[in-house]
Amino acid sequence: MNKQSEGEGGGGHHYVWPLMMCLCGVDYFSTLGYQPSIAFEGAGYLSPVATLILVLVTLLGALPVYFFVAGKTPDGVGSIGMIEQLFQGWGGKIVVLVLIGFAATDFVVTKTLSAADAAAHLIGNPVYVSTAPAWMHGQVGVTMFLLVLLGALFLRGYNEVVGVAAFLVVLYLSLNCLVIGAGLFQLLTHPSLLNEWWQSVLEGKFHISEAPLRGSGMWVAIGLSVLIFPKLALGLSGFETGVLLIHLVRGSAGDPTNEHQRVANTRKLLVSAAVIMSIFLLGSAFVTGTGSLIPAHEFHIEKDLLGHVKLDANGAEIKGRAVDRALAFLAHGESPIPICPLFGTVFGTVYDLSTILILWFAGASAMAGLLNMVPRYLPRYGMAPSWASAYRPLVMTFMAINLTVTIIFNADVTAQGGAYATGVLVLMTSACVGSLLHVWRDGLKTRQNQMMLAYFGVVSLVFVYTTAANIFERPDGVKIASCFIVGTLGIAGFSRYKRAYEVRFDGFRFGDPADQMLWLDMVEAGIPVLVPHRPSSRSLYAKAKEVRANHRIPESVQIVFIEVQRGDTSEFLNRPKLKIRQSQDYLIIRVTEATSISHTIAVIAKELSRNCPTRTEVLFGWTEGRPFDLAIGFILFGEGNVPMRVRELVRDMEQNRPRIAISE
Repeated sequence: MNKQSEGEGGGGHHYVWPLMMCLCGVDYFSTLGYQPSIAFEGAGYLSPVATLILVLVTLLGALPVYFFVAGKTPDGVGSIGMIEQLFQGWGGKIVVLVLIGFAATDFVVTKTLSAADAAAHLIGNPVYVSTAPAWMHGQVGVTMFLLVLLGALFLRGYNEVVGVAAFLVVLYLSLNCLVIGAGLFQLLTHPSLLNEWWQSVLEGKFHISEAPLRGSGMWVAIGLSVLIFPKLALGLSGFETGVLLIHLVRGSAGDPTNEHQRVANTRKLLVSAAVIMSIFLLGSAFVTGTGSLIPAHEFHIEKDLLGHVKLDANGAEIKGRAVDRALAFLAHGESPIPICPLFGTVFGTVYDLSTILILWFAGASAMAGLLNMVPRYLPRYGMAPSWASAYRPLVMTFMAINLTVTIIFNADVTAQGGAYATGVLVLMTSACVGSLLHVWRDGLKTRQNQMMLAYFGVVSLVFVYTTAANIFERPDGVKIASCFIVGTLGIAGFSRYKRAYEVRFDGFRFGDPADQMLWLDMVEAGIPVLVPHRPSSRSLYAKAKEVRANHRIPESVQIVFIEVQRGDTSEFLNRPKLKIRQSQDYLIIRVTEATSISHTIAVIAKELSRNCPTRTEVLFGWTEGRPFDLAIGFILFGEGNVPMRVRELVRDMEQNRPRIAISE
């Protein structure tokens, strides 16, 4: 770990890639706590086959795509930033905001779902149940406590977060290696168990409540697995987090900020996480999803005729012991087949503790993603309060959102699964499509680009299908994501409206050094009269003559015309480009690429009035139009009632030291 400078949020630190793999992969690895249960619920005895398909999609689809994303976004803007590069104007901003809404769905629900499953493991532990008071047995209360604890850890900074992540990942994977390894050894040394499972699969006994296909045989099983595997696509947000945090990855020991080496190390991070998790996913699917070591009824959730979950006398759900804790079921020695003499209450409690800790900490990956994503976009767009760039206020804000979501969903793991998968898959699909469009934009002159285009096209189709299938199966995920999107758009729109009246100035750019020198001379001398001018068929001589006559300006007083051409008005910060030209006896300041006409004129007037011996007069023509239309034009298109807006901006900038007069 190499500390470059102090700063909250990890902005001044760089970490070796194995440590960053632990932080980015903690969410990915922690899904072993609930993935086997969700896999059996969705795929039954086909969960090993469906998991194999998921692993192939991950290694042959997601991994190459994020290799490409890492190379295109070494500054850590991720797939959303890559998409942003492809669009301009307000349309591009809306696309980014919608993707941020899906990303927020993914990251927020990652935290709440993982914490809820951690609470389920804790409450399901016999030692905890026998020792903890009754009021500490509530799923919602325990989940909220874990979320607050995680937020408090983030308030201390990234160093602590990365260190804890590395410890938990090593501990958790080591214990899972023992549990899954013992289970696989049992299956391999007793081949009759796997034969019974495979025979059931060939006979069409899948243990799936609502199978989209009917029939038997190997091809039916494969076809059904292809249709079902999108339900298993959980935890893949680690890929997106990996490219979002690329700027925290150390390049080399001699140069931590080396961009080329940083990208290479990030790719090592992605490969390592994907390969490790693929091995664990396949192993866990076989030891939990064949009905051999865990009977199928242990995954069953009791429901009434209307499909509602049945509750016992204490109000708890009536469900099998392996629900949400399949590997813990084995670690506690609850399998009807003896697997390992080490398994039992003591080992199971240790395993539960590691599972609870990593599930609790899985939200760290999501929180890191949010803390690096939000400040990159919303404040820059003027679509969030200025404090949204600060680390601690963001942590507190996200903590409050997580607690609210937990209460709304009653800390139910299954209820949040659809939203989680939807957010993840939409982000990954956008990364695939963004990569495809970038290759297309780069041109198809080389054989390599042609092959990349074809490959990314196939991968994009796979992820479009996966996302669509997930949405069709679990439409609640889109509904929840829509709430996040509407909330993001609402907050962004309101904030942009409120912040539209800020100065928003980020400095001038100049056409050439001569323009800059002439500008500095004008600032030094001061300009008494400025006339905003819209180019037309009228000559400057005629307009200057009219201005002098109407405002009684003598010939000895210099008039400077300002011509402003708008650029991308969807941008918030204004950094216009100035060219200064002389036409006849008049100076003309020609401005291009301005985000707002009013803001540009106000800043020019302020600068040129600084050393003026008299008040600088800004003389406008008459503005016509309905007030509502003018207000919308100002906020969205940088135009509107320019004289009035310039007057308001100048008043705010002068702070009771009036040196500028605005006239129409």
